[in-house]
Amino acid sequence: MAETKSNNGLKVIAGLLAAALIGTLIYTGSLYKSKKDTTEKLNKEKNLVIEDLNNLKSDYDRAISENESTNAELIEARNKIAVYIDSVQKMKADISTLSRYRRQVNQLTKEREYLLAQNDSLRASNTLLSMQRDSTQAALAEQSMFTDSLIMQNTQLSKVVETGASLGLSKFSAEAVRERSSGKVVSVSNNRRADKLKICYTVGSNKITKPGAKQFYIQVTDPSGTIIGERAVAAKEGDELNESISVTYSKASSFYYENTSLDVCDFIDKSGAEFPEGTYGVVVYDQNLKELGSTEFQLN
Repeated sequence: MAETKSNNGLKVIAGLLAAALIGTLIYTGSLYKSKKDTTEKLNKEKNLVIEDLNNLKSDYDRAISENESTNAELIEARNKIAVYIDSVQKMKADISTLSRYRRQVNQLTKEREYLLAQNDSLRASNTLLSMQRDSTQAALAEQSMFTDSLIMQNTQLSKVVETGASLGLSKFSAEAVRERSSGKVVSVSNNRRADKLKICYTVGSNKITKPGAKQFYIQVTDPSGTIIGERAVAAKEGDELNESISVTYSKASSFYYENTSLDVCDFIDKSGAEFPEGTYGVVVYDQNLKELGSTEFQLN
């Protein structure tokens, strides 16, 4: 009887131990599942934080790429977010740390909105300034074209006035002469009798020309084509359209002009024993070395 009671007690204890073990296993399994669920949730939350940070960084990357000039504030904010991303990726997920980073993401989001709004305003200002600059450049180009047109018109007008003010010859003659002992000068055609060449011209009247001292250049060539007389050189500087020119002349003929017709005569002495026989050529140039007239005469 006592042995039966003892066996029954052992069975009860064994049953209680089995029930306790089962309960422990169930509780342990429940704890493991709860921990696993919590870890998954924390990792999901961690990934969401990283995703939000990457989105913020992408916004800054896009804003920086759209800027022609470097914006230091945007670059600094982007670099700060890159550091946060690296920190979150390396950290062990827990509620406290994730809560802190989540608050930081909210703060960075507000900062992004402010910086990007400021950047948009700056871009709008730059666009306006660029439009104003282009408008100013267009206006300057138009003004430059207008100025160039005026300069061209003034240049053309100056040339017209210069042309209108140019002096011309109404008469022109050349001959060999001999001066008698009385001082009287007579025309000759024999080379042995001639001791001078006389060149005379009449300057026509011109009301536009500025009155004052003027100087023409007389060039005389002998039958061999050699320039006789002083054989000096007069030169005139050229401009963008005209080259420099020069003339070798026999005599510089000076006179005072008062806008009315004026007769001028000059003489060229022989340089040797006598003037050679043949045809002589004579050309008169004005002070700008423009040819005004030419003629020929013969010595026998």
